[in-house]
Amino acid sequence: MAKHSDTSWKQDHPSTLFSNSVQKADRLLKHAKSHPEEIALEHAFNQIKHAENARFNAEQYGEHLDTVQQNKEYLEQIKQQLHEMKDDMGRQ
Repeated sequence: MAKHSDTSWKQDHPSTLFSNSVQKADRLLKHAKSHPEEIALEHAFNQIKHAENARFNAEQYGEHLDTVQQNKEYLEQIKQQLHEMKDDMGRQ
């Protein structure tokens, strides 16, 4: 039987929230690639900020740190690709 608590699953499992945030950032990156508009990039950068906050919470929680590290590295790749897209848009 599942354990029920008064706190949400997000507070119970910060590493899961971080993983979900990184996945959403990846989806927004793909959307920005297929629809290279300023608003798509802005949404993706906002999601990266959200994911970075979730990463901080996951690191403080201290569980599943191997998964947290993998997601952190992947988030950095996403961020780099978004910055490259933004630079390319600025040159056009």
